Amino acid sequence: MPAPAFPTPPQPVSAETRLAYVLRHFRLAYENVPDISIGYAYHQPQLQIAESAGEFFNDTNPYPAAPNMREWLGQSVPFFFDAAPHKPLLELLPSGRPTINADVISGAFYLLSGWQEYYSEERDQHGRFPYADSVQQQYGFVTMPVVNYYFDVLKTAIEHIVDYSLQPRTWPNGAKWAAFITHDIDNLYSAWKASAKAAFQRRDWPGLARQLWQHFTQKDAWDNLEEVKQTVASYGAKSTFLFLPEHRKAANGTPNADYKIREADRSISLLINAGIEVGLHAPYRTNENEPFGSDLGWESEKVTGKQTGFGLRYHYLRWEPRLMPDMLYLVNFAYDSTLGFAEHFGFRNSYCLPFYPFNFQRGEACNFLEIPLNVMDATLHHPRYLQLTPQEILPALTPMLQEIERFGGVCTLLWHNENFDPANENTGPRQFAEIMEYLRSRAVAFVNGSDILGAISKQKSTSA
Repeated sequence: MPAPAFPTPPQPVSAETRLAYVLRHFRLAYENVPDISIGYAYHQPQLQIAESAGEFFNDTNPYPAAPNMREWLGQSVPFFFDAAPHKPLLELLPSGRPTINADVISGAFYLLSGWQEYYSEERDQHGRFPYADSVQQQYGFVTMPVVNYYFDVLKTAIEHIVDYSLQPRTWPNGAKWAAFITHDIDNLYSAWKASAKAAFQRRDWPGLARQLWQHFTQKDAWDNLEEVKQTVASYGAKSTFLFLPEHRKAANGTPNADYKIREADRSISLLINAGIEVGLHAPYRTNENEPFGSDLGWESEKVTGKQTGFGLRYHYLRWEPRLMPDMLYLVNFAYDSTLGFAEHFGFRNSYCLPFYPFNFQRGEACNFLEIPLNVMDATLHHPRYLQLTPQEILPALTPMLQEIERFGGVCTLLWHNENFDPANENTGPRQFAEIMEYLRSRAVAFVNGSDILGAISKQKSTSA
């Protein structure tokens, strides 16, 4: 599926725009950033960055030259727009002012803004930018939050100037990092179908009859939202439930919910009355001429009872950067949590903190917060994705989790309610428990979207 045409010509992205966008996020990442000048040589700043992007951001090429690998914090880190790899990454000028000899501003903007997927024509069958076409896959750094490493270089340079340490932002109760546990509610009443189908294929007529009897006389195994809530609470944690308001299939036959939203009204009310955060799982559209839709407020009201201030994630992680930032401009929602690769866990924008996506049509940051998705249960074992064994899951995730903890970030985990079914032995309750036990053992702050918004808002006021 090709990318849609540009709805309007993108605005030029000047060096000043890139600098302002990146430094805004840098100041949100640390709690005590001093008011010093940072920029390129012609700015005559206190902290000088080597400008090495040339004409790249005046063109539409999705991919820059290959990065140079440099050592930082004991890791081999890819630095894009690095025109002087023979020079030290960080050095002092004769005046005593530090200089960063790789263009970390342009590199951070390239990754954080999603430049590659905006200008790439590649899309998969669901209209998503494919992981296979990303620089993260090409250069092997999907589980490294590269922008956070660039920020650490900036932080170290600033500390040379002010002679005190900058502290990473903290989370509720002084925790060094946070975990955002989410559940997309795609299915509530379909658990019986797989067992019945298997019995039919085996010609196991008594087994088929038993499955049908259980279906008509007992609660479905996936109608388990109370059990999911209790399981999460047993770890001293909280989570967010996102409901699909559409049960009709998409125009291309892709399924939406297996329930009508009114059938879930009682479950939603019980969650809200218990203080659980509920959000919108924006559906795969039934009208092929309206692939992402503009009815989010109305759909949210059907789910949450409110048209503003809601959180959302798109079904199938569908995100079209050429359409959605501008389409969402007038939608008064609180946050999105769609931006993760379906094919691999890690960092789609190479950053482990919430951020404001870039609106290329307007040439500025979006007015909504993105809480990027790091791990989806389906990614771990789906036959089209990683196919990890149950024993491989936590060891595979641990290095990524360590990176998030190192930089004081947020780990966003998506675990569908149907995967709390004990019948799932691959990405089921046991694997969820192993991840939660790890997070709890590392003193993470379990937060919901509202907590994250509050923490970011507080940080904005103190860094203003």
